[in-house]
Amino acid sequence: MILSAGLTPAWQQILVFDEYRHGQVNRAAEVHWCASGKVLNAGIAAHTLGGPSLTLSPLGGASGEEIRREFDELGVPARWIPTRSAVRVCTTLLERSTGAITELVENGRPLSDDELAAFRSAFAEEARRSDAAVVIGSLPFGTPPHYYRELIEEVRCPLVLDFRGPGLRSVLELRPLVVKPNRDELAETVGRPLDTEAKLIEAMRSLTDGGAQWVLVSQGPGPVWLASSAALWRFEPLPPEQVVNPIGCGDALAAGTAWGILAGWSVPEAVALGISAAADSVRQLLPCRLDAATVVARRRQVRGEQLTEPQPR
Repeated sequence: MILSAGLTPAWQQILVFDEYRHGQVNRAAEVHWCASGKVLNAGIAAHTLGGPSLTLSPLGGASGEEIRREFDELGVPARWIPTRSAVRVCTTLLERSTGAITELVENGRPLSDDELAAFRSAFAEEARRSDAAVVIGSLPFGTPPHYYRELIEEVRCPLVLDFRGPGLRSVLELRPLVVKPNRDELAETVGRPLDTEAKLIEAMRSLTDGGAQWVLVSQGPGPVWLASSAALWRFEPLPPEQVVNPIGCGDALAAGTAWGILAGWSVPEAVALGISAAADSVRQLLPCRLDAATVVARRRQVRGEQLTEPQPR
């Protein structure tokens, strides 16, 4: 089973405009609502790829009830931790005429000590029967920065971790299998700009030196980088048939990589599947509602190259 766990779900409003004019009245051509946020996106992606999965997330309020209803309709297995605060609401603005996308993000609402303890207990229970786990998303305001470390330090299944900053640095010595920041998140984690490939590779190596077995870095439509202590890979993303909504592509990458690991593939092979999952997500209006047959078939089109580092370490 793939366990997808995180503390910051979202109830997502997607507004589609033929043309959007800043500072003026704009009428949406389409309005859609869906379960989203990194943990829900990853859970939906893992489920739609096939095989056993479980999403673990806090849930509260009217927005939480809408998420529960959609997960039931989709048939996505989930375990919810009840919260007093309602799930945050985020908004995506899509402009057809230019392809521009604007994301309005509400930060995750604070969780009480009791709610955090309940999540930790549920995670420990579910992780014991999981074959791989994706721990994903930022911490809500007020959550101790070491919370994720406490969450995963006793986990024995392979981990794909998708968060950043001090929280990510604190878990490296636990030797997680894959850590997956994007390029901006990696820059935040190491505390310096990564404006060249050499600096990017150096930053990735600092995470493998710290204990991560593999570091996977995405950068929007740009190349995907993968490094271990002994290897360096560069993957070209699949050209999308159509860019509809890129929100959630990184979450599809994380879930697809976990799915490949669960299947027994090498990490580079699993990453190729994750890249295919991201390419399938970008052509969907609602994030991570994947077509498993397409994702598996197109992974063979992903071009990855093992590189020699530009400078000796």
